[in-house]
Amino acid sequence: MMTVKRLPFLLLLLATGATATPPAPQGQSPAVNTLHALFTRAWERDLRENPLAATAAGDKRYNGLWPDLSAQALQESHRANQQVLAQLARIPRQALPPAEQLNYDLFEREYRTRIEAWPFRPHYYSTSQRGGVQTLNETTELLNFATVRDYEDWLSRLRGLGAHVDQHIALLRAAIREKRTQPRVIMERLLDQIDMQIVEEPQRSPFYTPFTSFPDSIAPAGQQRLKIQAAAAIAEVVVPAYRRFQRFFRDEYLPACRETVGIWDTPEGAAYYQNRIEYFTTTTMTAEQIHRIGLDEVTRIRSEMGAIIEQTGFAGSFTEFLHFLRTDPQFYFATGEELLQAYAATAKKIDPELVKLFGKLPRTPYGVRAVPETTAPDTYTAYYMPPALDGSRAGYFYCNLYRPEVRPKYEIEALTSHEAVPGHHLQIALAQEQGEVPMFRRTAGYTAYVEGWGLYAESLGGEIGLYADPYSKFGQLTYEIWRAIRLVVDTGMHTKHWTRQQAIDYMVANSGKTEADIVNEIDRYISWPGQALAYKIGELKIKALRAEAEQALGERFDIRAFHDTVLGSGAVPLDVLERIVRGWIDAGLSETNVE
Repeated sequence: MMTVKRLPFLLLLLATGATATPPAPQGQSPAVNTLHALFTRAWERDLRENPLAATAAGDKRYNGLWPDLSAQALQESHRANQQVLAQLARIPRQALPPAEQLNYDLFEREYRTRIEAWPFRPHYYSTSQRGGVQTLNETTELLNFATVRDYEDWLSRLRGLGAHVDQHIALLRAAIREKRTQPRVIMERLLDQIDMQIVEEPQRSPFYTPFTSFPDSIAPAGQQRLKIQAAAAIAEVVVPAYRRFQRFFRDEYLPACRETVGIWDTPEGAAYYQNRIEYFTTTTMTAEQIHRIGLDEVTRIRSEMGAIIEQTGFAGSFTEFLHFLRTDPQFYFATGEELLQAYAATAKKIDPELVKLFGKLPRTPYGVRAVPETTAPDTYTAYYMPPALDGSRAGYFYCNLYRPEVRPKYEIEALTSHEAVPGHHLQIALAQEQGEVPMFRRTAGYTAYVEGWGLYAESLGGEIGLYADPYSKFGQLTYEIWRAIRLVVDTGMHTKHWTRQQAIDYMVANSGKTEADIVNEIDRYISWPGQALAYKIGELKIKALRAEAEQALGERFDIRAFHDTVLGSGAVPLDVLERIVRGWIDAGLSETNVE
């Protein structure tokens, strides 16, 4: 899964960021110039309001700051979003050329989406087992510590952490008052994460990690000074702040958490879930429609999985085959290091094959890293961190090495295809390298497109030599059915009042995922309503458009040109993608008719 969905949680409140917004194209009309000036002002405000998003983008101007989460600041940000829409409405859309009309429409959609979500207070739900104030040390994953200023900026954040934690406490108290809390069963997972922040020796704090190594350009005396200051900030500010948060969380927040798991059991829960469906899938589908699609897809993929089981020669039932996969040592590495090496080797195996499927490849490199230990027990099997926009940080494919005995070998090819190439890294790096479009387009994060592409990318493995082993092919189908199951269990819990155990049992019965992964996944869907729906919905749209193009163009269909078309405009809503691809099909048919 992508990115933005894995950075410290505040980045989830802002799906994009930028180091600078390109100026309007030269020689354009006053309307175009006014539009691009609005783009620039809006993004500069976003970066000021969310220093973590600026850090993620590689913009160092706010590296010493945390976001302001006070009630006043959040309300002012909402009003500013409303003002952006009002300013946009004063720009005559009809006076813009077609490319700028698309920019206008997507920009309007972004701000309308923010405003429509505001009444449901999504920021009240932004702390979960996946990340939050208790894992802010992971911000260091975004940073490049190369100069004294880089370390001093981190010191500034350490010294400001107490006030930031107190804002989180106030935010969660407001959530309690409005009965917009997370379910208790998932929030209990935070207790261990908070404990990891409360250390007796500052040097053992995960916030101290940057001070354990320095570049040679920083003199020993400077290194010692920075270490002393870091230890003092952690002892005097960071640890006391987390002790306050621990007391509040244990004594006030947990007792107020819901015993139910579905968002239906919150104020305006049904309306909020529909809002999330529309946001994450970029469609107007209902929960019932999505639930039905999920059931149908599970049935279809189960049939394909049965055929693979026959190929392996396994004589038992489907359930017995899953047990075999989950328990036989041949499918697991003994150490996390072996697992990490296998992921890295698979990524490099895929790289030279990409030219068979794509005419344009990104310049930005990517690497493979381990998921930080602070969240590894409670988070995903893997995820992707986008590169910095200024080129100062590569993209990274993060692999979870916690308990390698539950991380199957047969998942490696599908997961690498999704998170690295031809999945997230290829798509996101290409989007970021589109220097001719506004920054909000280069950094757009429409989940149905981004994750739909990632899931579609898994299916491409067979076209570049992956899944030759039947167990690996079964792993790919396991990942596909896992995304179909999401449609069933997410809608089941959030609209049909399914229990957590019902959702776990359904996934255990239909997926080759290990039970440890399944529990983490179900808890993720509980804490993030609707997000998991986007994968299958987006993948089905891309596959449908490919089938349409293949049928219409026949022998003239070029898979490299099709993929370049899908990726050429960056992430867009699915209805926009449909228009783009059909325009490409029409152009191909026109050429055929001319000939």
